[in-house]
Amino acid sequence: MRRFITRVSAFILIAAFAASAPHADELPSSTDPDRVDTDQTHLAHSERPNFNRDVRPILAKHCLTCHGPDEDAREADLRLDTQSGSRTDLGGYQAIKPGSIDESELYLRITTDDQDVRMPPADSHAPLAAGEIATLRAWILSGALYEEHWSFRPTRNPNPPTVTDAQWCRGPIDRFTLHRMEQAGLSPAAPADKVTMIRRVYLDLVGTTPSPEEVERFLADQHVDAYERLVDRLLASSQYGERFARTWLDLARYSDTNGYEKDRPRTMWPYRDWVIRALNDDMPFDQFSVEQLAGDMLPDASRDQRIATGFHRNTMLNEEGGIDPLEYRFYAMVDRVATTGTVWMGLTTGCAQCHTHKYDPITQTDYYSLMALMDNADEPELNADPKSVLEQRRDIESQIDHIEQDVVRRLILDDSGMPRMESFKEWLQEQIRQASTWHTVSPTECESTMPTLVVQPDGDVLASGDATKRDVYTLTMPPLDLDQPVTAIRIEALPHISLPAKGPGLAFYEGRRGDFFLSELELSKQDVKIELTAGTTSVDGADKPNGTTFPGNVLDGDGSTGWSIPGDAGQSHRLVIPLKVPTKLDSPWTIEMLFERHYVAGLGHFRIDVTTDDNPTAMSVPTNLQPALLIAKEIGVVRDGNLNDLAVHYLRVSQQMAEHRKPIDQLQKQLPDDIRTLVMQERPPTNPRVTKRHHRGEYLQPKEQVAAAVPQVFRQDSDESPGNRLDLARWLVGKQNPLVGRVTANRAWREFFGTGIVRTAGDFGTQSESPSHPDLIDYLDARLRDTSPQGDRWSIKRLHREIVTSSTYRQSTAAAPATDPDNRLLSVFPYRRYDAERIRDLFLSAAGLLARELGGPSVYPPQPMSVVQMAYGNTSWPTSVGAERYRRSLYTYSKRTAPFAAYTTFDAPSGEICIARRDRSTTPLQALTLLNDEMYLEIAEGLAEQAIRDVQGQIGSADDRDVARRLFKRLLVRDPTADELDSIMTFFHNQTDHPRPWMLVARVLMNTDEAITTP
Repeated sequence: MRRFITRVSAFILIAAFAASAPHADELPSSTDPDRVDTDQTHLAHSERPNFNRDVRPILAKHCLTCHGPDEDAREADLRLDTQSGSRTDLGGYQAIKPGSIDESELYLRITTDDQDVRMPPADSHAPLAAGEIATLRAWILSGALYEEHWSFRPTRNPNPPTVTDAQWCRGPIDRFTLHRMEQAGLSPAAPADKVTMIRRVYLDLVGTTPSPEEVERFLADQHVDAYERLVDRLLASSQYGERFARTWLDLARYSDTNGYEKDRPRTMWPYRDWVIRALNDDMPFDQFSVEQLAGDMLPDASRDQRIATGFHRNTMLNEEGGIDPLEYRFYAMVDRVATTGTVWMGLTTGCAQCHTHKYDPITQTDYYSLMALMDNADEPELNADPKSVLEQRRDIESQIDHIEQDVVRRLILDDSGMPRMESFKEWLQEQIRQASTWHTVSPTECESTMPTLVVQPDGDVLASGDATKRDVYTLTMPPLDLDQPVTAIRIEALPHISLPAKGPGLAFYEGRRGDFFLSELELSKQDVKIELTAGTTSVDGADKPNGTTFPGNVLDGDGSTGWSIPGDAGQSHRLVIPLKVPTKLDSPWTIEMLFERHYVAGLGHFRIDVTTDDNPTAMSVPTNLQPALLIAKEIGVVRDGNLNDLAVHYLRVSQQMAEHRKPIDQLQKQLPDDIRTLVMQERPPTNPRVTKRHHRGEYLQPKEQVAAAVPQVFRQDSDESPGNRLDLARWLVGKQNPLVGRVTANRAWREFFGTGIVRTAGDFGTQSESPSHPDLIDYLDARLRDTSPQGDRWSIKRLHREIVTSSTYRQSTAAAPATDPDNRLLSVFPYRRYDAERIRDLFLSAAGLLARELGGPSVYPPQPMSVVQMAYGNTSWPTSVGAERYRRSLYTYSKRTAPFAAYTTFDAPSGEICIARRDRSTTPLQALTLLNDEMYLEIAEGLAEQAIRDVQGQIGSADDRDVARRLFKRLLVRDPTADELDSIMTFFHNQTDHPRPWMLVARVLMNTDEAITTP
């Protein structure tokens, strides 16, 4: 057990640097010749080297750049990554002749003294070591057999090996690890004590420290399965999902902002909350994967399944002026391919964006075929209001309705329901006078530069798919059977749930979401242009004849002017344009609309109407109430059933009713905003997106079209390749993909031991490090995929339980043996620093400050104002107050271009790319952050106050030594030693001139190495 220093005068100094001390798993590897090599790349004295373990790494390092799968980079038409390629006749000789080094050109080239023909060439600066040459020699002499790369082999379920010390083993995991220890002449460390184990398993399973009361209950539990029961309680805790969601969100590149230069906010927390719920529910990993990759394509997809597709909407969005949104959509697809490859295949597919992979069997065509499987999706928003928001909105809307009806009854209508207010009577007569008969006309054909325009059953037109900054809509309209000539056309811009901010426009990447910009409008009949005149516009709630953008702008021939709706997204808008000369449209006619702006500005949902009435205008009265006005125009009176609705509308828009609207206006300000999150939506079969191979990965160099498929290396002749995103999702977690279980099991192992069985967590390809326990990773893979009647298919919780209840996990921490300095064989429990978020969370829980509420919008813990001013500029950081200030770090607002400073110091990612394994640095800044950051000072004060309250309230003591003991109990879980207690008390008494000396003590304890590392 690590102990405190006893010299009080040096206490703070050493504590400040304790958090920066290098950890055992971060120290350089030993050069001791007797060390255990778990990733052997040469066997100088082996008679029969193993190809995957010994030979492939040498070829990958020194040969495959020029003689691998990449046809464009291949030299001398020689492949050394396949057995057939190495045996190819090169004109009377071959690279490798099994059993003969004298007839193997490869061996002759790597051993010759002639620098002109020696391989690798001198300019590669990668000469072969003597041991590597000896390994290749032994391999050729033994037959030069190739083997399929270990991770590409079909899954298997190896039997646990026989071990000498079987009593030590609690389960199969221990037999695999102990077998490797015994092979290396090592023995496992002593088991950790109960105090150590409760702190370890709490921090590993739920990410917080146990309370002193929880520790006492566990220590008092003498049942033989006390530890297992503790594990089960933690697995059932809602905090479990929060703890492991953080790891998954690293993979999902989760953030609360769009990234790039503008880095504006986005609403992605509904996806984050879905991840937490799924993990808490132990959703089978295959289902967990399918719903994130293609939840929208499942039969009768639920809202939650659609929210899950936010996984691939976590890509960044560029909103910088002047960009081409389709270019950055392409780079978002590049990110999706790379992320999918990392998460479910453990492959560095990104290399093949520009060229065939130099080491792994993934061609450039394979890469774009994989992209095609995911490329056929649109990227809409989805309303994700939780129940609480829906209830709040209904309650406020009910209050508004009650007030409106009360005002109408008291002031606008009399007891019989007839108008009593003179101003309302005048307004009503004016609306009746303006009412016109409008006829909706459905286009017979719709064309556009980019979006897909589909005529709906009611005659509306709905746009979907990609859009550009200069779109032209051409609508072919049918002949009209009207008695009178048409006097005007009306364009109704209508909201729709599928559009950004509910539309009616397509603006999203730049500009105001939901806006549009109609630059020019033309009508023609039989190719003859119909002259138009400036008209009027309106929006539900107000007439805007002289609004922000003038109606005449659509007729002025200037593409930089037009009709738009700044600030009025999510509402209906109308543009009425009179014909200069009333015209009979009794033959096919055409409407052409130009949308041109520095952002995507097309209309997303609209309707075309015509009228034959004189002097039509764009009315503020909602379209659904206009028929009542027309009837009144004919019969001279508004029917009773419509008067109330018209009176309510009058209350909402009339300046004379402004005073009576004030309480309504106040309530409307309290209405919660719609929570609209980003999701994927598969395109209809009638509108597929074409995917092309891009030369050298450049957006501006598209080449031939590619078919959707998984990489050829995973396709058997008899297997049908997936054809769409849902097929891909199912393939990724199916038996045809040998990688997914191994990658997932390795990720789970790394959560508890700091390093995976395969150290290269995001790369299981031929350049990866070999597994330290090859049979163990396959066993864990089989356990995950368990489909037996008694098995829990793809249960992550079951896998976690098996790991943390093993003897391997329950060892004590100690220095790694000299023969295994990296502790790859796990003969001791590995010593590692916790990640940034867990450090803050364990401090908050120790101080009794941690708010336990699950889910919801992101929060803003305190951080230095200097950081806020520099990183956020005009965007404020509204520091949270109350319980939100102390929520789990998972919920901290994440801005890609300015991540939360205290987390970044401890290597938290920015959310810009998929992270399979965080960096782990050691810097003085980390210790200084824990000592001086406002947030940690606040926690230290809370920890001290909680310890004092505990002592005074629970123990009934005011003894300073009891407070010191309680601080240890709350933060480190254990009791202090006598020397540590003496040191603490000496330090405390030296701080008596400080108003809060116990805060200083807590601050020092928080800065010890023990506080932030595995026990």
